[in-house]
Amino acid sequence: MRKPTEKRPLAATRILVGRARHQAGALSDGLRSLGASVVEIPFIEIRKPVTSQPLDDAMRNLKTYHWLILTSANGVEAMWNRVRKLRLARTKLKHLQIAAIGPATKKAIVKHGLKVKMVPEEYVAESVVKGLRDKVSGKRVLLVRAKIARDVIPDELRAAGALVDVVEAYETVVPEKSRSRLGVLMKNVKRRPHVVTFTSSSTVRNFAELLGYARARALKNIQYASIGPVTSATLRELGLPVAIEAREFTMGGLIRAIVLARYAEPLV
Repeated sequence: MRKPTEKRPLAATRILVGRARHQAGALSDGLRSLGASVVEIPFIEIRKPVTSQPLDDAMRNLKTYHWLILTSANGVEAMWNRVRKLRLARTKLKHLQIAAIGPATKKAIVKHGLKVKMVPEEYVAESVVKGLRDKVSGKRVLLVRAKIARDVIPDELRAAGALVDVVEAYETVVPEKSRSRLGVLMKNVKRRPHVVTFTSSSTVRNFAELLGYARARALKNIQYASIGPVTSATLRELGLPVAIEAREFTMGGLIRAIVLARYAEPLV
């Protein structure tokens, strides 16, 4: 077994990155810098909600909230687009205590000149709840998120005495243009990836939808790599084996997990 000390430990490893096209860069670039051959086929497409009225109403009434919770960089950018559209001054958000689910979300928030009060120890909804449970009783909380998401945060914070409003900032859909590309890639034994990366539960479900559930389960000599336990749970729910799981639920953590797995069990 080789030790992961080579400059290009992922040389000769083919990896499929399924992030939305505009977000694939950091993961793809990190993998390529380690020698991987990367193919990008998005498993999700980010779209605006059918109506922005609930988000707009929340933005106009920010003064009534104590906490703002953002669970993705997509949510941050979608919210900020409405802030600009409504011509709201940044000062309208200055009073808010802001919670970000992880470092990527925090970075997106800070980019707009805002301070983040809380980032949980683990970058999952349960850890957000743990960090806020004793801080929100009697407080008004605004949760900005995707259309389809787990209800752990609003349910648990309401149980802790918070008044929680949930607003949809964007939705993720299946990118139909990826269906034929993915099918062709998986048919070609010489080009088929050794590793497929999943960075959210949505990417898992959409991958299975695009390729076909039975076919996704039947693929051989492919390792499914998950960014964390929630994504891994979705893989298992759909009958897809989790070969790699990041210990730190970030793009960097996922890359490190892939490198370690590559050395522990060389791919064919």
